[in-house]
Amino acid sequence: MTPSNLSPADQQRLDELYERLRACSARNVGYPTNQAFDYSELFRFLQFSINNVGDPFHRTNYRLNTMEFEREVLTDFARFTRAPDGEWWGYVTSGGTEGNMYGLYVARELFPDGICYFSEDTHYSVAKVLRLQHTRNIMIKSQPDGQMDYADLRETLRIHRDVPPILFANIGTTMKGAVDDLSKIRAILDDLAIPNAYIHADAALSGMILPFVDNPQPWNFADGADSISISGHKMLGSPVPCGVVIARKAHVDRIARSIEYIGALDTTIAGSRSAFSPLLLWHRLRTLGDAGLRNMVQACLGNAEYAVEQLCAQGIESWRHPNSVTVVFPKPPPSMMEKWIIAPRKNIGHLIVMPHVTRDIIDDFVADFAAALQPEKQNPSP
Repeated sequence: MTPSNLSPADQQRLDELYERLRACSARNVGYPTNQAFDYSELFRFLQFSINNVGDPFHRTNYRLNTMEFEREVLTDFARFTRAPDGEWWGYVTSGGTEGNMYGLYVARELFPDGICYFSEDTHYSVAKVLRLQHTRNIMIKSQPDGQMDYADLRETLRIHRDVPPILFANIGTTMKGAVDDLSKIRAILDDLAIPNAYIHADAALSGMILPFVDNPQPWNFADGADSISISGHKMLGSPVPCGVVIARKAHVDRIARSIEYIGALDTTIAGSRSAFSPLLLWHRLRTLGDAGLRNMVQACLGNAEYAVEQLCAQGIESWRHPNSVTVVFPKPPPSMMEKWIIAPRKNIGHLIVMPHVTRDIIDDFVADFAAALQPEKQNPSP
């Protein structure tokens, strides 16, 4: 290892940061990022300035790239999402937000005057993307369990049925893990005789869960999606945010642009893109394989059900959706928020049972939660 030129004070700051992150990682139970991975085999590639600039399926002048590995990753994700053979396109993104931006960008290019419909349980970044793209939009009510209110969607589409709709579907909402049913959305479009529509599916977390369960909710290309965004740093696990977006190729071909400087088509948003992220995803997919992925997902689902049982046994009302690792409960007391990394919203919180969240961690979490509630029970508010 090359000797460091850092001052002792700066070296100490790095050491302190490492210890803080190491201590926090096991208590990260409120955000969907898997902490259980080992990519040490790939560290040697960090000595190169690698860059996957442009379309991963076309030649580029910049040969320090990992596009061959990126294409293999995309092929796996196309299979997971049941994309039609030979009729899909995609690339490795910086994460779910870029994937959602890409899907909405394609939709707006196809339907410049279209209106985007999304539920009130949609991730906050989507409203930001719609503002950036100046896309007309209407928020649809959500059901109490987090799913889109299909009756409200139907009525709103009926009122605006002369304008092409862009449907933003949540495949696992941020707080409750709810899946918007694509078959119901497609049925509404058919019933209202709306032929021109676009459905983007935000499957940031559940996109790596639903392919590995026996009875998934309708969510993929076979169920009517036009594009799907999935995160790589969530269920799979990665030291850097990353993801994949897959779209129907016929849509993407409408927006492709040839760029002479890089000698390639650029159908992406970022242009210059991480060439390390595709290696991370490729390594994870190859070391786990389909059987390993299924085992990982099934273990998480089993632990999520265990968490519901243990919380309810302590009188803490908890629940989860089918095929979801998101366990929902009342917003925890402040003392819990200080020790555990939890994401609250209004009057609820959640535990997201990722692969690093073992039953021992769940037991500690439940014990702390129950203990934190004791003062409230002994000294109820007047």
